[in-house]
Amino acid sequence: MFMFFIGSVIGSFLNVCIYRLPQNESVVTPPSHCLQCNTLLTVRDLIPIMSYLLLGGKCRYCGKPYSPRYAMVELLTGLLFFWCFLCFGAGLELVTALMFTSFLVIIAFIDYDHQLILDKVLVWFAGAGVVAKLYTGYPLIGDMLLAAVTGGGVLLFLALITRGGMGDGDIKLVAALGLWLGLELIMLTLFLAFVLGGLSSALLLLFKLKTRKDFIPFAPFIAIAGFISALYGVEIIQWYFQILP
Repeated sequence: MFMFFIGSVIGSFLNVCIYRLPQNESVVTPPSHCLQCNTLLTVRDLIPIMSYLLLGGKCRYCGKPYSPRYAMVELLTGLLFFWCFLCFGAGLELVTALMFTSFLVIIAFIDYDHQLILDKVLVWFAGAGVVAKLYTGYPLIGDMLLAAVTGGGVLLFLALITRGGMGDGDIKLVAALGLWLGLELIMLTLFLAFVLGGLSSALLLLFKLKTRKDFIPFAPFIAIAGFISALYGVEIIQWYFQILP
């Protein structure tokens, strides 16, 4: 449960990044404050998940409600961190997995909110991937570069033939993911992302939650697929080749 707590604390910071980065605001200053009354929040107001529950989703000082999304991101990040710990145990591989997961949460939620994937986030994501993988030794540098070019190239090709059906941000995101995952896992990520995106879009259209003219952000599906590939990609690929006739 300690890892869940650490994840929820990190999730609180990720909330700040998700809200402020698209507005070109610092994630350090000013300190956390109520967006309605601008009162600075104290430690007791910022306890992940618990503060939202104890205060009934309202500001302690002005009584105005705030979005349950903040608690949801904290809960999600806590669960994802705990999940990574179960898969990797303690060690350097866990640290890189937590860093990877944190970036994916930021990217996915910003794209969901604004249909935007920020270059400044992707630069840090790609750079962190290169540094992390140089320490762990996998994937190899050649495989990293090949995965970035191939993964990004696939989406670039789709963008050209669909005339804008795929955004520039999605292309850059997959290229950055390639640096983390290597060639085999980035191709698996693309496959899973298209499957998840297609099924989700079909359900949204079926239940009339979206129309064919509505934009459905793709980065959340890439992020989910990338997370699955990072944790279970090798096993999925091995299973696939075992069932081949």
